Amino acid sequence: MPELPEMETYKRLLHERVRGKKIDQVIINREKSINVPVPSFLAEVQSATVVEVERKAKHLLFHLNSGKTLLLHLMLGGWMYFGPDEDSPDRTKQIILSFQNGNLYFIGLRLGYLHLVDEQYLKEELADLGPEPLDPAFTKEGFFEHIRNRRGMLKTTLVNQSFLSGIGNCYSDEICFQAQLHPATKADELTDVQKLSLYEAIRQILQSGIAQGGYMDHPFFMGDQLTGGYKTLVYDREDQPCFRCKNPIQLEELSSKKSFFCPVCQH
Repeated sequence: MPELPEMETYKRLLHERVRGKKIDQVIINREKSINVPVPSFLAEVQSATVVEVERKAKHLLFHLNSGKTLLLHLMLGGWMYFGPDEDSPDRTKQIILSFQNGNLYFIGLRLGYLHLVDEQYLKEELADLGPEPLDPAFTKEGFFEHIRNRRGMLKTTLVNQSFLSGIGNCYSDEICFQAQLHPATKADELTDVQKLSLYEAIRQILQSGIAQGGYMDHPFFMGDQLTGGYKTLVYDREDQPCFRCKNPIQLEELSSKKSFFCPVCQH
């Protein structure tokens, strides 16, 4: 599932291509991927202009000049591609938004969605999200206070969107490895030194993920050399050697969530 770095990468690439552009045509191939009847969706979205693309946690928000917003969540298996007709991926597209400079294809929206919402709905839908971990206002002191009463395992704490926005299965494992903490460690058992390591690891890993285009391997456009450049440290590397100690990475289920870690480096 795309997480904060993947969605931030999409946001930045979309900003270059669709900001200020009019949506010339809308094609809906799967009605379940939207939240209003197709005629209503077409009437409000077709000919609208995208004035801004914003990211909130794992969501993308396409703000339209009408005051409405297209709220995207790719969920598991969803991805996007931008390009002309001749570059169209040989995959089923649930939704297509056409601009003068290319088409935006939404692919794999089996669980994901593109909903047309107003400002009030958007406010309510995103109200329970925790702080953005890369927000400059999210300081070390704020993190210490934020985690002070947490009692769950680090794995479940980090993926909880009401705790921090945008971290999922992949980057929670990467963060724990960077901080040299076992993902089953209880949050309320961390020392101040470990909390600081965790805070710094969150910022370092997410910034690195963004700089390298995230870990998803679907290019966003023809010739895309950025998307998917992030090479994971432990995630999805079961039995491969740890980059620190060369011992094999292990996979374990923690509260029904797959967790990859080094049993030697992560205590």
